[in-house]
Amino acid sequence: MLDPKIPAGRLEDKWDNYKDHCKLVSPANKKKHTILIIGTGLAGASAAATLAELGYNVKSFCIQDSPRRAHSIAAQGGINGAKNYPNDGDTVWRLFYDTIKGGDYRSREANVHRLAQISNQIIDQCVAQGVPFAREYGGLLGNRSFGGAQVSRTFYAKGQTGQQLLLGAYSAMSRQIAEGKIEMFSRREMLDLVLVEGKARGIIVRNLITGEIERYAGDAVLLCTGGYSNVFYLSTNARNSNVTAAWRCYKRGALFANPCYTQIHPTCIPVTGGYQSKLTLMSEGLRNDGRVWIPKQPGDQRHPSQIPEAERDYYLETKYPSFGNLVPRDVASRNAKQITDEGRGVGETGLAVYLDFRDAIKNLGKEIISDRYDNLFQMYQRITGENPYEVPMRIYPAVHYIMGGLWVDYNLMSTIPGLHVLGEANFSDHGANRLGASALMQGLADGYFVIPYTLGNYIATADLPSVETTHSAFEEAEATVRSKVSKLLSIKGNKTVTEFHRQLGHILWDCVGMSRDRAGLEKAIASISDLRQEYWQNVIIPGDIHTFNKNLEFAGRVADFLELGELMARDALAREESCGAHFRVECQTTEGEAQRNDEQFAYVAAWQYKGDEKTPELHTEQLEFDNVELTQRSYK
Repeated sequence: MLDPKIPAGRLEDKWDNYKDHCKLVSPANKKKHTILIIGTGLAGASAAATLAELGYNVKSFCIQDSPRRAHSIAAQGGINGAKNYPNDGDTVWRLFYDTIKGGDYRSREANVHRLAQISNQIIDQCVAQGVPFAREYGGLLGNRSFGGAQVSRTFYAKGQTGQQLLLGAYSAMSRQIAEGKIEMFSRREMLDLVLVEGKARGIIVRNLITGEIERYAGDAVLLCTGGYSNVFYLSTNARNSNVTAAWRCYKRGALFANPCYTQIHPTCIPVTGGYQSKLTLMSEGLRNDGRVWIPKQPGDQRHPSQIPEAERDYYLETKYPSFGNLVPRDVASRNAKQITDEGRGVGETGLAVYLDFRDAIKNLGKEIISDRYDNLFQMYQRITGENPYEVPMRIYPAVHYIMGGLWVDYNLMSTIPGLHVLGEANFSDHGANRLGASALMQGLADGYFVIPYTLGNYIATADLPSVETTHSAFEEAEATVRSKVSKLLSIKGNKTVTEFHRQLGHILWDCVGMSRDRAGLEKAIASISDLRQEYWQNVIIPGDIHTFNKNLEFAGRVADFLELGELMARDALAREESCGAHFRVECQTTEGEAQRNDEQFAYVAAWQYKGDEKTPELHTEQLEFDNVELTQRSYK
């Protein structure tokens, strides 16, 4: 049975009740405990800084050369908070409701309400750290609108919000490193979790520079490793983003929840060629002032400036008059796909729509638009050679964020005691679709404000005898890692890791992308299984384990992606409904919108590893909605 451990009481009182009654660790005892934190993005950096400040001994690990190179730095548009500075009607309840609705009623009420409650503390924390949020003339922090909301609640620093927030958390973390409370291990990749008496007590990592396999012991492990959308090969994620740490924990007994929920971001620079290695996100914040349109006449090849207003189709504004261009990401993406499937797309490939700032520049002036978006405009021009001040951007949906991840309870603890999972690496807050500007909110909420309480409660109540890295559990885990690496290096095939990864990405995009159906999912499962078998017989990996070897790094990650991709397809096949970003063609309304099946599928799907050649077992956590009514999601 999956017990989410949700506190008793009214929804708005649950978090306070938890804090009032959770067990605490005294300041004198905190220094006796070592916490291993994997990842230094917003979740990992904020957790490390906060726990070290409280007195714990923290060991922090990242795959980059510096913690501040974590992928959180790439977030652009903003972070949500229910401050209601614009006085336009926002409240904690409204942020909670918009998030539940945006996730198509497939997330826990208690977790989402806690996130909304904490949102205002996050903004205060970041301001105190010196994060340079935009400000209005009167001095209050500025806000912009984001998809899925009718209020302006998104705080931002031009198009660099993730960078500025991460620098704030990194500064707090650096202070604790200087104090000797955080020991930093960069260029380390976690390759296995060590369990002692059923509890997470250590990790096995590979030093990516020297190739050495290293062991580290602690009293708890915090997994803050971000998302795995690179399973699709082409995504907006940095090339190093991966699932390996989470996947190795899955193989040790942590359940994997909702792997089919993949967010396709509608505002990305389109694919330009077959050898492209990643895609570039253009912030959803651009949809505040940019208008999405395509020519009414299919195949219209005229320059956009030559297409008069009467011959333009502002399809989102027409179809969704209440929200217009600010519909949630899944809705905007599906509509862009439908438009291009009809042969009405623009650009050389026909796989793009326009995002036009002509009217905003005319009404507000170029200077104001520049203040809001100039770095984004510069980035677009450098990549495409086109000036968005003069011609519309061309955008198209791309894989962006992952709502699935390791299952956690209200304490952010997985099904393995002592293994806590924070930020995008867990499944907990976004349901079937994440609203824009909520990722940064969740990562910082988990790290700054949730884990200090829930981790303390765990340490105060768990039996945690001293464990050394000479323990037999460390020996077994290291042997498992070395065996897998040796097996990869011994194959000596003739097909590169990149070729396999690209082939997997094509299968997933075609069959488990913006729309799915039974035949395509069954085909994907069979195709990925065949590809996985070929991988272990025919991949080629130059070099060896004893030195810096990017090919070996990627080989291990792609091996895990191949297994994950099959699980994603299985999860999508088992969920015979459409909800949020999971769109089954067989399950849609007469108007082409997602059609849920609440009677059968109002649950979290959590998968248990049963063996490499065995079908994983599905467990479910039934979702209960006592405070919101389950309705057909509409943004019209």
